[in-house]
Amino acid sequence: MHTTSWHSVSMTLDECIKCNICTSYCPVAAVTDKFPGPKYAGPQAQRFRESGQITSPDVWVDYCSACRVCNEVCPSGVKIAEINARAKAQIVHERGIPLRNWFFGRNEILGRIGNLAPQIANLGFHNPVSRLMAEKILGVARHAPIPHWSTEGNFRAWFARREKLRAEKKVAYFHGCSTNYYEPAVGKAAVAVLEHLGYEVVLPPQNCCALPMLNNGEFPAAEKLFRSNLKKLAPYVDRGLPIVGTSTSCVLVLREEATEMLDLENAQTQALKAGMWDISEWLRERLEQGELPTDFRELQMVVPYHVSCQARAHRMGRPGLDVLMLIPGLDVREGNAKCCGLAGTYGYKAEKYDIAMQVGEDAFRFVRAQGEGVRYVTADSEICRWQLEHGTQKLGRHPVEILAAAYGLYDLDRRQLLAEMK
Repeated sequence: MHTTSWHSVSMTLDECIKCNICTSYCPVAAVTDKFPGPKYAGPQAQRFRESGQITSPDVWVDYCSACRVCNEVCPSGVKIAEINARAKAQIVHERGIPLRNWFFGRNEILGRIGNLAPQIANLGFHNPVSRLMAEKILGVARHAPIPHWSTEGNFRAWFARREKLRAEKKVAYFHGCSTNYYEPAVGKAAVAVLEHLGYEVVLPPQNCCALPMLNNGEFPAAEKLFRSNLKKLAPYVDRGLPIVGTSTSCVLVLREEATEMLDLENAQTQALKAGMWDISEWLRERLEQGELPTDFRELQMVVPYHVSCQARAHRMGRPGLDVLMLIPGLDVREGNAKCCGLAGTYGYKAEKYDIAMQVGEDAFRFVRAQGEGVRYVTADSEICRWQLEHGTQKLGRHPVEILAAAYGLYDLDRRQLLAEMK
């Protein structure tokens, strides 16, 4: 077991005043009786855990989706999501981890394997027979929106063979597993936008951010991944290069979540936190500094914008919305759903799939309410995009893809750079 002191989290335990605000806002507790709410599974149950008097709360904590809504609304600043995450880690330490959760934690390995023969991998993972078997044997929900491997190669391979812009201004790009193996188009759009701003894009060595392991309670393995990224990214931080990421979840883990959950705060992690940016946040900063080109093409369309849980957890406002609203003709409409429901690997689990879909219904309803003519929905998290596509049959796009289209660099339908389509 990771030898955390629990100090930074436990010190908030007795700040809980049992007001039940967290429970009233919890999207999971609102749709199922299997989760009694953050207060009961978190601070209240933790007192029983620490005294050794623990029974049902162990079951409760497994149904926490780690959306962090409880942290947002707690008037006392109790770190409820972190309490729940550490409780899961303690359970894993004492009882081991289910095979399914072990696989879910190794997204990068699965990405590499599927990348070797993506057509075969997609056929093997996405046919009705294999999905049914995976549900019966491993407990992987047969209807959950598991992503498809890119059949055009991974993002890093594309980046290595392309002609790069050389410039004095430089920015480092953290693409994450999803962009590298499943959505390389997001990375291509990001590079096109960054170069349009006059920045040379450099690609640091990197590995999985460790979010799936943190969510499934594998703290020691998660720490290894985090420390590996810390070592790989440190030279870029030391050079003063901003590190931008298109997965708002990865960015949150690297600059905050892993450090807090694993008690790893030091000068190096603080430097990474200061140098790491969500790409929409960084683009808004360029706008405020007068450095963001506004040579946009008109985009006459309505785009629902879902605010991801992880994006809200950054406490950075709505940078994606702020930037997209500059585009002439674009009608960006912000939703207020608490969570998309998928929540990392939560909605992939057979026993939680229906819960995830019920939680996501607020977001689905919002998208549908914008009219039949809506073609795209946007969110900063890949998980949210996949869930929204699954629940609404609209096309999920990252805000940077829409921005690239407005700059005349990108085709939203084909998800390709226009320069590569000529």
